[in-house]
Amino acid sequence: MATPKAIPTDGLGRPLGVLRLSLTARCNLACPYCLPDGQEPPGLLTLEQRHAVVQAAVALGAHSLRLTGGEPLLHSQLESLIETVQPLRAQGLRDIALTSNGTLLSANRARALREAGLDRLTLSLDGADGASVARMAGLSDAKAGERTLEAVLAAIGHARDAGFDPAAGALKLNAVIQRGLNDDQLLPLAELCRGQGLELRLIEYMDVGNRNGWNPADVVSAGAMVEHISSRWPLEPLERDLHSTARRWRHRDGTGGIAVVASVSQPFCGDCNRLRVTADGVAYTCLFAAPSSGLDLKPWLQPSSNAMDLEQALTQLWRSRHDRYSEERQASTAGREHAEMAYLGG
Repeated sequence: MATPKAIPTDGLGRPLGVLRLSLTARCNLACPYCLPDGQEPPGLLTLEQRHAVVQAAVALGAHSLRLTGGEPLLHSQLESLIETVQPLRAQGLRDIALTSNGTLLSANRARALREAGLDRLTLSLDGADGASVARMAGLSDAKAGERTLEAVLAAIGHARDAGFDPAAGALKLNAVIQRGLNDDQLLPLAELCRGQGLELRLIEYMDVGNRNGWNPADVVSAGAMVEHISSRWPLEPLERDLHSTARRWRHRDGTGGIAVVASVSQPFCGDCNRLRVTADGVAYTCLFAAPSSGLDLKPWLQPSSNAMDLEQALTQLWRSRHDRYSEERQASTAGREHAEMAYLGG
């Protein structure tokens, strides 16, 4: 019997568990907390190269693949990639998820994603009215916001009809909350999700990238968000899953629940197990990484490359990892340049 391969851990004893693979840096929205470039970096990975990255990550212990962007629905080979990695389930890949703003998710696309083998889908919506959506999506006016809101609500229906069941955790809604821009949308978003049977995932406004003018005064803490919603619909906490980015609560009346991603006020660096690979093949070990800290994987993704060499490069990168930016944010990282969110894949 073959000896099981040892799973590498980083410098703080954290194993690799999740690969976040960006397919594109482009997006059809211009959310002010992200501000994508609107164009691709040169040297995008091919379908075959992306498969090789996923295969190597799975060999090193990654059991979950999350496909991101930019907006991944802009990528024409999205379904092909999902189909291509299905055989890796026999090697330890258990879950394939997608994060999207939902505006491009037609009924046909939702069915195609499900048929390709996508397990989970998280859509994004930062407001429950046209004006709020416009502010948070970088749109021209409330009418444009209303159209976007209608598109996302339709996408929720398309996803549900395609078999992404919210009750099974296969369909959720993300919302980034920023003080003074959309903090008045907490209750409307919670009410929307209660009516849709969706888990609402509230995300603290983060200092990712260098363009969003982040100020800690603009952060609405997870505690404040939970307290505000619980004052209207009482909540009770659930146990946090190991390695999860979110802490979860359920409504006491049994109508759904919320989760909060509190990387500013309640950092979860201690058991972070995420590796990020950009659309052009640069690997980063932290969402808040400096641009120069990435490892370009393309030298190990050439036709003549050996798969074991790619695994070894990723192993060395992971073992040298000591990232815990959110825990150190106030101590020693002030003024540090960050890679941009749309480039890293969020």
